[in-house]
Amino acid sequence: MTLKEAMYENTEFTLSRDCEAIQIPSGQKTTIPAGTQGVITQSLGGSYTVATYQGLARVAEKDLDALGLEKPQTQETQKPTRTDGEVSEEDVWNQLRQCFDPEIPVNIVDLGLVYDCRLTKKDDGGTRVEVKMTLTAPGCGMGPAIAHDAQSKILSVDGVDEADVQLVWDPPWSQNMISEAGRMKLGMI
Repeated sequence: MTLKEAMYENTEFTLSRDCEAIQIPSGQKTTIPAGTQGVITQSLGGSYTVATYQGLARVAEKDLDALGLEKPQTQETQKPTRTDGEVSEEDVWNQLRQCFDPEIPVNIVDLGLVYDCRLTKKDDGGTRVEVKMTLTAPGCGMGPAIAHDAQSKILSVDGVDEADVQLVWDPPWSQNMISEAGRMKLGMI
């Protein structure tokens, strides 16, 4: 999390314009009307969870201006660039650590949601990445949004030109899959 992102948490806002959002937990796209007041409850990985009279919603970084905020400066470590053209699995895992469940302040890797990550070198020199991940609950409507976020982050890795993120349900997720770092963040240790 960047310092600027951390500063946005608990910030009150009044929308300056209509703003696209994704309702939490249904995953339905919605438009929050201009003039709506609310508070930012979580700002992690380039997405912002907001609470309004309509409930919780996820707002993309591209719409920060509607909240009256400026886009944070991107850290170099968030977008790895390689001069040798090789993509490392570590680069991909680091990008996946920038993806967050909008209701839980722990990244999807430390939550234990990513089950598999495979890199395949393509004949044309590019790299295909295949990820299998799950959700904390099978009925979570945010699954497609979180998977899309993961795919976008993977595609931002220099040398990756194809990314497939699949939601799987076997094995079922449990709290035992949360990493030690995730447990500390959640106060479970």
